[in-house]
Amino acid sequence: MSTFDPHLPPDSAMHDLRARIDALDARLIALLAERSALIDEAARIKAREGLPARIDSRVEEVAANARRLAGPAGLDPELAETLWRLMMEHFIAQEDRVLSAGPQD
Repeated sequence: MSTFDPHLPPDSAMHDLRARIDALDARLIALLAERSALIDEAARIKAREGLPARIDSRVEEVAANARRLAGPAGLDPELAETLWRLMMEHFIAQEDRVLSAGPQD
């Protein structure tokens, strides 16, 4: 939620733009939470099937997908890949925590 900015005139178009950015950020957070829940599900499957948290071929596939999808969407592919790699490291650690907790049904 945007707060009052004394550097902007009250009728600045930046107020509306910032509100739109804040709303988009809220949607991104919801999508990341949804992805996190899917990662928990993946960790349970990996635990059942004896798979490791990190599967390098999948990491590279996801990074390549992010890069490939970014350009046509108007996003810098390097930024997309960097963000996805950071996100994947976090989610791999999340899977590791589930896997190290032991077998789950």
